Amino acid sequence: MSATREKAQLMSASEIDRTLVRLAHEILERAKDPEKLVFIGIRRRGVPLAQRLSEKIKSLEKREIPVGILDINLYRDDLSTVGNAPVLNATDIPFQVAGKEVILMDDVLYTGRTIRAALDALFDHGRPACVRLLVLIDRGHRELPIEAQYVGRMVQTTANEIIEVKFKEIDNTEKVLLVEKV
Repeated sequence: MSATREKAQLMSASEIDRTLVRLAHEILERAKDPEKLVFIGIRRRGVPLAQRLSEKIKSLEKREIPVGILDINLYRDDLSTVGNAPVLNATDIPFQVAGKEVILMDDVLYTGRTIRAALDALFDHGRPACVRLLVLIDRGHRELPIEAQYVGRMVQTTANEIIEVKFKEIDNTEKVLLVEKV
């Protein structure tokens, strides 16, 4: 991986938390049938997003939203360039997705290729009533016709910049950074 340098901190821990509260309210407002609502986080940083939003909704509405974990490594279209053997992590979706209103979650939306792979992986588990996408950061530069229905923040970037989301569950720190390849 190439070296990077930090350009700016885009979000602090408190800004991330406020954004998740807003997103939780948006989800509740738009849900057609809250009884059919499920969250699926794309492994790695989509998982803490899904878990946190489920907790926010539980505290707001006293309603449990089931959370699943989706590993997309075998569905990636760049599998041959990632390495000799993909690292497989468990997909854990402890509920039926058929007929559910699925909110698929990831930290950053960029080209759309991760989401395409996630949709392929998700549909191997059944046919949801609908799938909506939630991302903490949408940085543009789409290569596929994919858009998020729930967006924490839009950040215009150049091809030389990268968004790094740090969650305490994975990184032991909480922030969103804009970094630049050097």
